[in-house]
Amino acid sequence: MVQEAVTAVLHEVPMAVLLVDAEERIAQANAAAQAAFGAGLAGRALVTVLRQPALGRALEAALREGRRDRVRVVTGPAPETILLVSVAPAPATVLPGGAILAFDDITALEEAEAMRRDFVANVSHELRTPLTALMGFVETLRGAAKDDPVARDRFLAIMEREAGRMNRLVGDLLSLSRVEAEERRRPTASVDIAGVLRNVIQTLRPRAEAEGVALIAEGLDGAPTLPGDADQLTQLFVNLVENAVKYGGTGGEVCIEAEALPHEPVLRGPALKIVVSDRGEGIEALHLPRLTERFYRVDTHRSRAQGGTGLGLAIVKHIVSRHRGRLKIESEKGKGSRFSVILPLS
Repeated sequence: MVQEAVTAVLHEVPMAVLLVDAEERIAQANAAAQAAFGAGLAGRALVTVLRQPALGRALEAALREGRRDRVRVVTGPAPETILLVSVAPAPATVLPGGAILAFDDITALEEAEAMRRDFVANVSHELRTPLTALMGFVETLRGAAKDDPVARDRFLAIMEREAGRMNRLVGDLLSLSRVEAEERRRPTASVDIAGVLRNVIQTLRPRAEAEGVALIAEGLDGAPTLPGDADQLTQLFVNLVENAVKYGGTGGEVCIEAEALPHEPVLRGPALKIVVSDRGEGIEALHLPRLTERFYRVDTHRSRAQGGTGLGLAIVKHIVSRHRGRLKIESEKGKGSRFSVILPLS
């Protein structure tokens, strides 16, 4: 009766649990353990399932000396799984002379912590450069350039640019934070996407004309409405069109196309596809998978010179995710780039 009760309880525990006997063989494995390490675990030596020296030492200490321990182990090929294993002597009524191993998957926690560290380091780095420049120019203006109006005007212009860069960075960080906070709440308001795109084009046309780039719209007439957040969708397409003008404007043309899809296989229903394309120099294939990472830049110097923060496409990715859509990036060196946003109609 006791063993039956133990087995029933173990199988209800959500984390992987193994009971290991005095010979270091697995006596019982609950459902979560079988899902993690495979079926048919009972009777196998633990070392054939998990070849982890640190875990072996902790198990031996539990079996021979009655000691408790917690061990961090990394299993599997990429992507790796990080487990925190609690090893303790098993109660005599459960498995005399044995040990109990409980596995807590901390992969997501460690990845989140690594992302947090990288994020703080990146933000600090991005702010340090303009702050250093500002402090240097302030010192110069108080000293050698105090009575030089030409130098003063030049330095003030640079200071204004660097302060603007910091302001844009803070603005994008706040936008990214808001988008991430709302990502799990799907918007339900009905949005006139054609109107959103026309407003984006109207807003960015002066910038495009200054760069010698023509903004061309196709397929906007008759574009269906869809559930969404108008402000976020505006920000999404402003980011895409602005990037196309800044980095693909050498082709002299940026096209914004809308196309209704009767059935989109991945979204499993009708959708609207909006493509922002340019005829610029394009992006090498090795950069494409990382373009939506925070602070990732293909050309760091050029991006900063253009006023980029490295967060624009990360914001785009999260807005598309909130709308349960898809983002597809296609580019070839010397042949321009295509950023396709596919949004469900229901």
